[in-house]
Amino acid sequence: MGCPIRQVISRFGDKWSMLVLFMLNRSDTGILRFNELRRLMTDCSQKMLSQTLKNLEQSHLVHREVFPEVPPRVEYSLTDTGKSLMPALTALITWGKEHFNEVVTD
Repeated sequence: MGCPIRQVISRFGDKWSMLVLFMLNRSDTGILRFNELRRLMTDCSQKMLSQTLKNLEQSHLVHREVFPEVPPRVEYSLTDTGKSLMPALTALITWGKEHFNEVVTD
């Protein structure tokens, strides 16, 4: 089965997954539609965002709700598991801001 830490981190450790989780957590309502996420993540392609959302949904971190309307409305929000990850992700972001110049060198 491999290292549990590696297995868990591989589910959300890429840059797009973390950004999606952060944006959903930061949203006033906790809910964002696909195009709202696209506007917030301008450098992420539509295909990559779609794949990222599918992966986060399969990992039970993001909930996808489809409304039977024409055109269909789809909303994304954090699951309880996703919400429980936010303190750790927020701490990582805070650490990153404090140590950015030490860690990121060109």
